[in-house]
Amino acid sequence: MTNSDSTPEIRPYRIEIPQADLDDLRDRLLRTRWAPDLPCAGWERGVPASYLRELAAYWAGGFDWRAQEATLNAYPQFVTAIDGTNVHFLHVRSAEADATPLMLIHGWPGSVVEFLDLIGPLTDPVAHGGDPAGAFHLVIPSLPGYGFSGPLPDTGWTDGRTAAALVELMARLGYDRYGVQGGDVGAFIAPLMGRAAAGNVIGVHVNALLTFPSGDAAVMGTLTEAERGRLAGMKQWQDDLGAYMKLQGTRPQTIAASLHDSPAGQLAWIVEKFKDWTDPAAKLPEDAVDRDRILTDVSIYWLTATAGSAAHTYYERLNDVSAWAPREPGTVPTAVAVFPTDFSVRPLAEQAHNVVRWSEFGHGGHFAALETPDVLVAELREFFRSLS
Repeated sequence: MTNSDSTPEIRPYRIEIPQADLDDLRDRLLRTRWAPDLPCAGWERGVPASYLRELAAYWAGGFDWRAQEATLNAYPQFVTAIDGTNVHFLHVRSAEADATPLMLIHGWPGSVVEFLDLIGPLTDPVAHGGDPAGAFHLVIPSLPGYGFSGPLPDTGWTDGRTAAALVELMARLGYDRYGVQGGDVGAFIAPLMGRAAAGNVIGVHVNALLTFPSGDAAVMGTLTEAERGRLAGMKQWQDDLGAYMKLQGTRPQTIAASLHDSPAGQLAWIVEKFKDWTDPAAKLPEDAVDRDRILTDVSIYWLTATAGSAAHTYYERLNDVSAWAPREPGTVPTAVAVFPTDFSVRPLAEQAHNVVRWSEFGHGGHFAALETPDVLVAELREFFRSLS
């Protein structure tokens, strides 16, 4: 194991947002030019202005960024340059010497904040009522172009390029055998790491995995009514809730102009997803995910000026011909966790991945690490225990 403190390529990192940036954020929020609400309009038309105004007022006057910054800084953080860009990451080693190295990969509109509630139980299972054999050394990167990794310096950052950078990160840390977990965007990247480093990745765990209709009539003919219902749900999601993906995937620089200038706009752009994608039983975003945790996530995009950079990764994904070309299924053992808002279909997943574990849950949603961290912790322990 390489000591991060003494490796020239890996530098210690501490989050220290200038007070002037926080003052500017508050000033911009207080000067927001608000769009009027239409009478009787609800979330089906987007974030209600009345809700957004109340949340923005709390962000400006009640939310304590410094407390959240201190929480993040309680964990060892580092930054290293890979393939021309900076990669920021948390590196939290377990006291258990034989713990399994595990990378946790966030999605959009996520960040390293997604995994804060997993760190303790995974690195120190004994203190959380678990078995020491279920301990992990954690590596939690900010994806290139996201958060504290900073804006991307160039174009061409496809999921494959990001996966290669994260494989290199694990190699620099001296991890020869490790697991990977990812949700949302992470569910694209984690399997690609398994393909790029099949000899190193012992297993891949994903949630919020997208599985697309197959051209294989034999496979499509085997789908159950419930599985066909999930595909119909994904089609409805693409039609009704996919505007963000179409815009970020086709004109990222256009939306970047708004998101970089207006914190209220950035807040609306992200909090909408915490309403649409969380447990259907939640009436408001904070009913599913702690309000301060949501605002910490939004603050990271704003304070690091990475909303546009993150949007550009959608352009790369949608325009990467190789990403959508037919290929043989991956060989690394893969586990899939399915929550109520997910549209994963097992026969379609098996066409692309070596699925050895399939778990479905009746509560929770797209942001599993934030909504149901205990469920995800148990999933990871059981899956990686089965591979040992």
